[in-house]
Amino acid sequence: MRYLSTRGHADRKQFCEILLEGLAPDGGLYLPESYPKLDAAALTHLRDVWQSQGYAALAFEVLSLYIDDIPRDDLQALCRKTYTQEVFGTKEIVPLKPLQAAGQAQPDLYLEALSNGPTLAFKDMAMQLLGNLFEYELARRGEELNILGATSGDTGSAAEYAMRGKKGVRVFMTSPHGRMSPFQQAQMFSLLDENIHNIAIDGVFDDCQDIVKAVSNDLAFKRRYKIGTVNSINWARLLAQVVYYFAGYFQATQNNDQKVSFTVPSGNFGNVCAGHVARMMGLPIDRLVVATNENDVLDEFFRTGIYRVRGTADTHETSSPSMDISKASNFERFVFDLLERDGAQTKAIFGEGLSREGFFDLSGDARFAKAAAVYGFDSGRSTHADRLQTIQQVFATYGVMIDTHTADGVKVAKEHLNAQVPMIVLETALPIKFASTIVEALGRQPDRPAQFEGIESLPKRVQVMKADVEQIKAFITQHCD
Repeated sequence: MRYLSTRGHADRKQFCEILLEGLAPDGGLYLPESYPKLDAAALTHLRDVWQSQGYAALAFEVLSLYIDDIPRDDLQALCRKTYTQEVFGTKEIVPLKPLQAAGQAQPDLYLEALSNGPTLAFKDMAMQLLGNLFEYELARRGEELNILGATSGDTGSAAEYAMRGKKGVRVFMTSPHGRMSPFQQAQMFSLLDENIHNIAIDGVFDDCQDIVKAVSNDLAFKRRYKIGTVNSINWARLLAQVVYYFAGYFQATQNNDQKVSFTVPSGNFGNVCAGHVARMMGLPIDRLVVATNENDVLDEFFRTGIYRVRGTADTHETSSPSMDISKASNFERFVFDLLERDGAQTKAIFGEGLSREGFFDLSGDARFAKAAAVYGFDSGRSTHADRLQTIQQVFATYGVMIDTHTADGVKVAKEHLNAQVPMIVLETALPIKFASTIVEALGRQPDRPAQFEGIESLPKRVQVMKADVEQIKAFITQHCD
């Protein structure tokens, strides 16, 4: 298996090379040269593996289709080490929860529980594996890695909990100053491990993301300081997320003749892009529904064909803050496929074109119709009022408490229900991470896992800085030299 850049760079690389690299040399994102195709027999085999051996074995089977430069026994051991009941709280790892009212014959829809990991967010599903993969490969090479990341809330804590104490790894995590929930801030800033560095940027998430890309595009600095990424621009992280689409499908169906749809709360497009990959492999997915909050750049594209990034002033601060993103860095992977893998055109619109114009328009391109017709994408938008109403309705009807981002997903999913096709909403976080909105909606505090009691009052370590690339480079240099 070889990987190529979405922007047409001539290099073809193996998995472990791009694991540690992040962006391609031309600023593009890595994708496999082709997606492995699963026939009926292969799907049946994966269903049998899921049913008889569980999530870790399923992860190994899926990952091994893309990773051929780690010995199979080692990859299997890494999957078993990562996906355990002790870490994720349940034997199933990602149990499916039906939203079914009393007396109903069938559920209205399902929640796939992805938030049982150490930081109570779906990012743990990939980040726990990424931490083990990094440690394994760095030990194999005798090297170190400095991870530079950007977070709007959940990626940061998931990365830091996965990397804390890992040999050969330092983490420099940027986040928008004052724009995460108090619980999210406490999760990150209370980690005092020597290899963890938190940087709060005066700005919004997109400013943090731009800094990460700018540093990654400085090839001399990147090579000297061994800069890697854990954001969803890292293919390994997105690949790990592909697995839970298979697990959700196998739980919702009895055989491989059935289809399911998924609704995915999304800001950076990584979570739903993993569903796109699963669908390209042959998983019987009917629709992939993208749910946004008021920062609706993705919904606008799927409705109109126009992708229009917003500046800091036009990026709304919402009650689903992990989706307060107006420049979806992972979207380039899907558009590359949509444009029939034309690297030159992808480079033209995502490189200088997007920087210069601030938007691109595919509405007149015949290939845009494929977004819905061939690739199965739909979309919808949710507001704060929608979130409150959905949280109230789900709790009153089903007795289930959901967080704000999952509420965005449920609201949009209900607009795209098909009685013949089960709808699965990817749960993104536990309600405790956004307690103030839960209190506003339900008049009560969400349950808090015992290990997080009093976390907001713990000592914190964080550096507040301007959105300045050179300052970030200087900070990294100071802590590496």
